[in-house]
Amino acid sequence: MAKYRTLSITELESFEKEFISFLVINGIEADNWEEIKKNEPIKANKIIEQFSAVVFESIFRKNMFIDFISAKTIKCFQFLADSVQLIGLDAEEGSEVDFMKANSIRECIIQNEAHLKVYQSNKKYIKSREEEMYNMVQSGANLSKGELFKQIALLL
Repeated sequence: MAKYRTLSITELESFEKEFISFLVINGIEADNWEEIKKNEPIKANKIIEQFSAVVFESIFRKNMFIDFISAKTIKCFQFLADSVQLIGLDAEEGSEVDFMKANSIRECIIQNEAHLKVYQSNKKYIKSREEEMYNMVQSGANLSKGELFKQIALLL
């Protein structure tokens, strides 16, 4: 089973230049690619799967932070070399905190500090760092620059 999903046609189109370079590096010229697509669709799909994996690996290698935000929970992850650090924020049941509606999460935190539980943990990777990131993104988390992670870390 592949580590990553295959890029959609729209996603592939946005990486057209990189895909052409990928084909050239792998010894496949434009005419040859057209022939493969037409006569060997399984091989063409395998090539696209390989390219998709390269794209995902590259994206996740360049990023360190992922955020997951819901109405009552914020989970921010920092992906280090061999472990992932979680800093989380949970709103108390019954509180009016709604991180999804807040104009500024920072202001929401300041105004509702008494109703928030802050926690952290650290975990070694089960799969590769990049696969762990991919699985979180596929589950609804988003890549980030780490600002929220750093803001919440100041509350600890």
